[in-house]
Amino acid sequence: MAERSIRTPEDTARELYEHAESQTAKALEQLVSKPSFGRVFALGAENIAGLARVSSDLADLVVRNLRVAGRADITRLARQLHRTEDKLERVLQEVEELRDELAARERRAAGPSANGKKDVESGTGETTQTGDKGAAGR
Repeated sequence: MAERSIRTPEDTARELYEHAESQTAKALEQLVSKPSFGRVFALGAENIAGLARVSSDLADLVVRNLRVAGRADITRLARQLHRTEDKLERVLQEVEELRDELAARERRAAGPSANGKKDVESGTGETTQTGDKGAAGR
């Protein structure tokens, strides 16, 4: 029991810390419970949001004045790139359809000829048409 009555510096520090913590908690609870705190807090949040917007606008102006592509420029270019890719895809599909159509025409044109000669030189046995220039002559 004699040991309990003697306070160590560690016990004293812990006691002072707990006392300061409880006093601070009480003071903050009183501060937060007042209606003026909500108003000040809301105004502070508005000010922070305003500062964020101003700083963002300032950064955009700096980038624009340096003639470097900004966010708006990049998003506009991205949209334009997607439109161009879509158009290119449509053109490629049309080219494939035209190639298929041309191949079908050439197969029909390579059918039996008007004079019925066999292509002996190539050894394929296909008939050739007199005067047919092929795909290059069209």
